[in-house]
Amino acid sequence: MPILKTVNLNKIYGEDENRVYALKDINMRVDKGEFVAIIGPSGSGKSTLLHLLGGLDRPTEGTVEINGDDIYKFSEDMLAKYRRTNIGFVFQQYNLISVLDARENIELPIRLDKKIPDKEYIDKLINFLGLTERQEHFPNQLSGGQQQRVAIGRALAAKPSIILADEPTGNLDTKTTEEVMELLEMSSREFNQTLIVITHNTSIAKKAERVISIVDGKIQ
Repeated sequence: MPILKTVNLNKIYGEDENRVYALKDINMRVDKGEFVAIIGPSGSGKSTLLHLLGGLDRPTEGTVEINGDDIYKFSEDMLAKYRRTNIGFVFQQYNLISVLDARENIELPIRLDKKIPDKEYIDKLINFLGLTERQEHFPNQLSGGQQQRVAIGRALAAKPSIILADEPTGNLDTKTTEEVMELLEMSSREFNQTLIVITHNTSIAKKAERVISIVDGKIQ
């Protein structure tokens, strides 16, 4: 059974003659542990799809199922909690909290759920990300690559089953891009997570087990 499935997913903006399909009849399945890249030109609907897969926006029509649950049948509160515990997000912008150090930023999703972080797991994660010597540094004391590592750690902190990454290396140089993608791939294997990456970068797409191409809101 796939970990993630969409059925006739549509996102429409506007009404009547002004209706515009951002996504049209998206049907896709992703298996547990799979690394999938989603590619397409700017404005093709890639980010809209990722937002729908992650429960950040609601579709006009169709369903998104994760582990057999239709996530859009949840209330807003249930959906927010589901996101925090089942899905890790990595964006192009790091979105770190400036007054929290690296470790505190990584632990933030867990503390938002009023839970106590698993110290052994967080220590392992920080070591895995190469941040042991930087865990007490604040975001403005870290390089772009280090900040993105913290953002990845935050995405992994709650042990999600799915990682959704939207242009995660868009602000990074070539060398750091390679390092960050290697970390994402290694973490998905280490922690048995499904990895879905949106990218313009063909070299990143080539690393994926499967590539989904979207043009004008449709899977090609």
